[in-house]
Amino acid sequence: MTGKYRNKYRIQSARLPGYDYTRAGLYFITICTQNREHYFGEVVDGKMHLSNVGVLADVLWHEIKNHAKNVELHAFTVMPNHIHGILEIMDKPDDDDDDVEALHATPLHHHVSPPDRHNPPSEKNEQMAEISPKPGSLSRIVGSYKSAVSKHAHRLGYEFAWQSRFYDHIIRNENDYVRISEYIVNNPQKWVDDKFNGDKQ
Repeated sequence: MTGKYRNKYRIQSARLPGYDYTRAGLYFITICTQNREHYFGEVVDGKMHLSNVGVLADVLWHEIKNHAKNVELHAFTVMPNHIHGILEIMDKPDDDDDDVEALHATPLHHHVSPPDRHNPPSEKNEQMAEISPKPGSLSRIVGSYKSAVSKHAHRLGYEFAWQSRFYDHIIRNENDYVRISEYIVNNPQKWVDDKFNGDKQ
């Protein structure tokens, strides 16, 4: 695995100016809910218990690879008010015909049921993909994922909104990859001290 990092990764970023986010690489992604509301469920005794919206966030993340041939998914977790994941963008084949936007059409009726209430909320707060991102870029992939979760949640009658931006870190080397992967996997066990936990002491 060490060889794949040689001359491939650069320093940490919150959208590095001039950086080509379609280039091959591994990215640590964090996306928070609006106002860090606990839409996705709760952590109980160090284990994450997903709400129905949390199930949507989980299922649709894993659907990304079915709509983007140049993407591999690594460690991932859904937390009460955010998600963490490692997403790998690989070199695109010449005959690539990815349609990550098709995440919106993913059938989810076997995974999530609508809430027991009338008058589903408006979709006016729905977070869409960032302005004019390049096809196959990190922003296009993440924006489509966010939009898909919002649309499916709203269609099923659940209140939900994302924070408008997401955070990325370009993974530089194998040690970085291992450290971040372990952080993601162990995140539920350390929720009480998590910086995203507004209830921490």
